[in-house]
Amino acid sequence: MSIEGRELGWEDTIQNDSQDFEPIPEGDYNVTIEKFDRSRSSGSGKLPACNMAVVYFTVHAPEREISIRENYVLHTSLEWKLSELFCGVGLKKKGEELRMDWGLLPGKTARAKVGIREGSKDPSKKFNFIEKLYPKEDAKPKFTPGGF
Repeated sequence: MSIEGRELGWEDTIQNDSQDFEPIPEGDYNVTIEKFDRSRSSGSGKLPACNMAVVYFTVHAPEREISIRENYVLHTSLEWKLSELFCGVGLKKKGEELRMDWGLLPGKTARAKVGIREGSKDPSKKFNFIEKLYPKEDAKPKFTPGGF
């Protein structure tokens, strides 16, 4: 992956402000997991502070690729979301028990429903998020005789 520009020194001058991000339209897209980081949630609402995986997805939209970062809090009340992640990449079957092996995620592909939400600090800004990951067995196109 080629990135334009150069490394800045500690004493360099800067001028460019943030660029406006234009989200991709809501819909179903192919995604690839680029990496994950181990982190910790600070706890909020009914959840205590917990281990958390920060998963970085590349969304392959027809017009361009974007990155989406999703947090997966390791708490029993959010076990459904963890199952959805591992089912989405084909490492878990629905209803089966699985020991989470996070190291297997980078490079895995899935089919995702991507949504748009407002920014929490600035509601005029819109951001994409992974609304749902489809189970790998459901994500495959259905064969229709003579059809493409």
